[in-house]
Amino acid sequence: MPSSHPSSDLILHRLSSSDYEIKLKAIREIKNQIIGNRTKKLSYIKLGAVPSVADALATANSDSDFGSNLIVQSAAVLGSFACGVDQGVRAVLDAGAFPHLIRFLSAADEKVVDAAARSLRMIYQSKLAPKFDFYKEQNMDFLLSLLRSENENLTGLGAGVIIHSCETSDEQNILCQAGSLEKLISGLDGSINQRDASLESLATILKNNPEAVSKFAELQNGRALRSVIELTKDRYSRTRLLACLCLICIKNSSSCHLQDIGIKTKLIYILLELLDDSSQVGEEASFAFSSLVSGKEDLQKLAFEANAIDKFYNHLQNCALHPKRLEGIFLALAELCSKLECCRSKFISLQVLNLLISALTHDEANVRTAACKCLKSVSRSIKNLSAGYFMNERIVIPLVRLLSDLSTSVQVAALGAISNIVVDFTPDKSTFIQCGGIKELVQLTKSMDSSLRLNAVWSLRNMVFLADRMCKEAIFMELTVSSVASLICDSEPSVQEQALGLVCNFVDGCMDCVEFAFAEDGIILDAVGRQLWKFSKMEIGIQGMYVLSNIASGNEFHKEAIMQLLFPQAENGSHSLLSQYLQSNDSRLRTSAAWVIVNLTVPASPGAFDRVVKLRNFGIVSQIKRMISDSCMDVKLRARLAFGQINSFGDS
Repeated sequence: MPSSHPSSDLILHRLSSSDYEIKLKAIREIKNQIIGNRTKKLSYIKLGAVPSVADALATANSDSDFGSNLIVQSAAVLGSFACGVDQGVRAVLDAGAFPHLIRFLSAADEKVVDAAARSLRMIYQSKLAPKFDFYKEQNMDFLLSLLRSENENLTGLGAGVIIHSCETSDEQNILCQAGSLEKLISGLDGSINQRDASLESLATILKNNPEAVSKFAELQNGRALRSVIELTKDRYSRTRLLACLCLICIKNSSSCHLQDIGIKTKLIYILLELLDDSSQVGEEASFAFSSLVSGKEDLQKLAFEANAIDKFYNHLQNCALHPKRLEGIFLALAELCSKLECCRSKFISLQVLNLLISALTHDEANVRTAACKCLKSVSRSIKNLSAGYFMNERIVIPLVRLLSDLSTSVQVAALGAISNIVVDFTPDKSTFIQCGGIKELVQLTKSMDSSLRLNAVWSLRNMVFLADRMCKEAIFMELTVSSVASLICDSEPSVQEQALGLVCNFVDGCMDCVEFAFAEDGIILDAVGRQLWKFSKMEIGIQGMYVLSNIASGNEFHKEAIMQLLFPQAENGSHSLLSQYLQSNDSRLRTSAAWVIVNLTVPASPGAFDRVVKLRNFGIVSQIKRMISDSCMDVKLRARLAFGQINSFGDS
């Protein structure tokens, strides 16, 4: 059967005609074919239709009725190309249509203004849209003129520009000072589209900005804030969601606002109710919920009491869930289980774990990432770890496979879950080793991506924690001595810190374990020493001193090696490494340094007396004596223990 539409080639031929009537008809035909049809859009983009339509827009004259009609139709087609298709946005921008659309916002013909504004709104829904420069005064004047307009498409465009372009606190403050909050608040009394655009823009300006929130809360004696709260009852689900998001931004930015438990509970119930919405609102509700309860134990408790976990579990049982919904639900569960044991217990009792395991092999990377984050939160439970819920092949095999995932975010999230699971509080870690987990972790410690190196070393550090000698030996052999030394001196301070924590766990325990630091002529201990002299982050110094403390708990050879590292030459004690650490402003560093002295001066040790004499000569003993009255209890206790041991040798 012949097509009811002319062929694309024929339409494109007409589009290039010098006859305006023919050109206009071709543009209308393209519009009718591409609206709501992604395949047709991509086809016409590939054929090169966008530059021809952009050219028609640029050359049309808005002073005549015919020219205005051509502009309106051309703008509509360009907007349709840009709607939901990044290739379309790129094609429209590359064709040079953007400045012409901006120009037509000032046209005398209202239809032309409307068409240009609608097209620009489509463009500003994409991340590819040009970023608006709020620092230029003429730009701000233009933006405010859009926001104060009575034309709904222009105010919507102004809101879209803010949502797309406002990213920094400085930009938020510029918008506040220019009076944008007042303009957006007036939109809350407008149409559905104006309300929604205003709410989303307000949330953008208020996010993580206490100063902007305080200004907003004071506007109209608090009426603006009350208006947003009132909109959480709106009949339209999207408006309710956006009002919730706006209130969440206010609450997260400034804790002094919205402290009423009634509002907190109300937000939880609204968002849980919105999960049932079949539109995009239902997808976004779980992400809003995550933002609301993130890091807030009181809100997580309220959500638990509102049966939030049951609600999310019921949705998860729907096998036909869109990937975005799955991702949002697992992220929400991850936040809920991040702090409270009651939430984790409920999670386990409902057998949500079975659904989570399935999600670890989902086709969508974002779902796999969210599932790993959820697993990380649930496995924070000592009770659940001890019960052996996680160290089994059903979980370990898919997790280990994710370590070689094509997505870095999945790999990092999988490492986060593994970091918790391998602690395990049981000596048997053979399941993880037999599944090839150690090889994968060691491989990732060599990654060029610092986040992968960091999390891989962190996982190994936890794996070695309280592990038996055989497990440590297997991991150490796989890592190699040179790799450990390299990680201690990594370019990233956070990796250095975790690598020192890893060594600290290696040399903790039996006397034989201390020997790990002395393998291959002691290059690991040398690396530790170098970091202690030049560390760039306090935590590196603390971890390094605990490495020395663990080694100093070994035999005479081990203790003397630490003395040599701390006092390489007979120099003034005030310049020694240990002296500097004992005088640190950080109590954690003083505590770790005091521990080293405790382990070096154990009275039963044959060489303890000689070491005490040396410490006294370097002025360390007098420092320890002063630390007995330290303001920090941990430092005080360690100093008392060390000084008591030293005193047992008399004043020699």
